[in-house]
Amino acid sequence: MKLTGKVAIVTGAASGMGKAIAELYGQEGASVIVSDINLKGAEVVAASIVEKGGNAKAVKTDVAIKQDIDRLIDTTINEYGTLDILVNNAGVMDGIEPAGEIEDEKWERIFLINTTSVMRATRKVLPIFLEKQNGVIINIASTGGLNGAHAGAAYTASKHAVIGFTKNTGYMYADEGIRCNAIAPGGVETNIGLTMKHISEFGASRTQKGQAVMPRMGKPEEIATVALFLATEDSNFINGTVVTADGGWTAAF
Repeated sequence: MKLTGKVAIVTGAASGMGKAIAELYGQEGASVIVSDINLKGAEVVAASIVEKGGNAKAVKTDVAIKQDIDRLIDTTINEYGTLDILVNNAGVMDGIEPAGEIEDEKWERIFLINTTSVMRATRKVLPIFLEKQNGVIINIASTGGLNGAHAGAAYTASKHAVIGFTKNTGYMYADEGIRCNAIAPGGVETNIGLTMKHISEFGASRTQKGQAVMPRMGKPEEIATVALFLATEDSNFINGTVVTADGGWTAAF
């Protein structure tokens, strides 16, 4: 097993990519903190890991709240004594609104969940990693963080920011034994679409042109295998970069 003895946090882990990552980490020997705003869902995932011989604990976390993020990290340390891997996966979509249709409140909430939470969680774990001179941070970005045709303006900007933050963090702490990378998934079969309460007709009409060349939808398990690779020593020389996992979608542009 590739993660024996490691302790990992996965946010947004009650479903989709986060669930697949948490379960795979558990199968590979890691003790996993299954974090999600949906506690019941997180408990189901944690229980499934334990039933298969792994070690896991569910923690309710609203990543939009700083105190919840702090409590998440503190709970992990209290439970397992350390932390080795942080996966910032929790996120929400916008309604594919272009710039002219953005509402301030929605813009701010998307950035709070998709971007500010990544900064806050990273900031909180860095003292732990610096003391150990070792640690891995994996941020789930998006192909929407690489171009402008896959989502609305707010989501696109938030994921571009995550990628910039990832590159800066990877560079800044490279000499301290800390690696920070991002995964940019393309279209993946998850329930993130449920966070889209209203869809802009104009925005959707524009993004459909790009979606028309998507080879296929990915599966959460396919993203999880990338997250496993980035968490292990197999990727020791990979730092401050973005791994695109989209079946060749962005190769069309």
